[in-house]
Amino acid sequence: MAMSQLVILDRDGVINQDSDDYIKSPAEWILIPGSIEAIARLNHAGFRVAIATNQSGLARGLLTITALNAIHQRLREQLELYGGRIELIAFCPHGPEENCSCRKPRPGLLLEIAARLGVDLNGVPYIGDSLSDIQAALAAGAQPWLVRSGKGERTLQALPEDMLRHLPVYPDLATAVNALIAGLGH
Repeated sequence: MAMSQLVILDRDGVINQDSDDYIKSPAEWILIPGSIEAIARLNHAGFRVAIATNQSGLARGLLTITALNAIHQRLREQLELYGGRIELIAFCPHGPEENCSCRKPRPGLLLEIAARLGVDLNGVPYIGDSLSDIQAALAAGAQPWLVRSGKGERTLQALPEDMLRHLPVYPDLATAVNALIAGLGH
């Protein structure tokens, strides 16, 4: 690999447990077992890692930018323990009614990551747990991957057959990363 490949991850439901009440503080940010180690394994295998996450809790007044930064600092600190790192965290602070271009299922966050990191998203895996993650990946020209953690199981049940045909599906981030490193995702 001349240039290390990029992998983009959703946050809630993929790296940490999701909550219908929103993740509002570092104390509510609970890791899915194996996710941090999986990100570090990606780094050690030569992959760059970025995160694209909707955070409408900001627009709803449920969390502050300070709290969001503290959550992301905790994520970075946990990763450092395993020698891993996140290159970039792109987040949408808007609510669904704001009609922005960055809120998934729109591709804005992924396009921002591509522009800021200087990469083409063609073939870049975007690992998420929701239909909006899949739609954002497709709209941005990335390769959607689905994990069954978070909202993944519900998402899987609701997907039309034609969408499932080319969609890699894994139980969680750790098994998706194993497949990615082994080159099985394509």
